[in-house]
Amino acid sequence: MANSPQAKKRARQNEKRFVVNKARRSRIRTFLRKVEEAIASGDKAAAEAALKMAQPELMRGVTKGVYHKNTASRKVSRLSNRIKALG
Repeated sequence: MANSPQAKKRARQNEKRFVVNKARRSRIRTFLRKVEEAIASGDKAAAEAALKMAQPELMRGVTKGVYHKNTASRKVSRLSNRIKALG
């Protein structure tokens, strides 16, 4: 357990960030799941619309430090390739 005041404050801050990041990650996963479901159903228009909604959420996760930039780019790239294959 933390002993110094600085370490105690850090622990408190980490708990708060964890909750916020967890919610943000969950929100992003929801958007990604909607894209996955649209792809699974074979509806290209719905999949494209869902990806268009998911992309800014993913990139927002990058700026907030939840995901690495390359991870988000890779996810978008793979999803868009799968949507293209539907055509």
